[in-house]
Amino acid sequence: MPFKFEKLIVWQKALELSAFVNEVTRSFPKDELYILTSQIKRAADSVALNIAEGSTGQSNPEFNKFLGYALRSNVEVVSCIYVAQKRNIIKQEDFDKI
Repeated sequence: MPFKFEKLIVWQKALELSAFVNEVTRSFPKDELYILTSQIKRAADSVALNIAEGSTGQSNPEFNKFLGYALRSNVEVVSCIYVAQKRNIIKQEDFDKI
């Protein structure tokens, strides 16, 4: 593992979140493809991407800034699954797991 972020458990968990969100959104209706599906996938990807970007060659305050971005993206994922729940397009077990 040549990069610092690859050793971070939080990054590994974020990568798992991204993969699971991608899997779950495959069952979303086609009319959500460019709306909710796209939004939640980009937000989930952004969690891992911000952790990675902030961890490499950055000062601690700069890394903390990127962790803040990752946290906000994670909150966006949570909000998206609530929207999906209200639209009856996510299974309860998937909602709970995310």
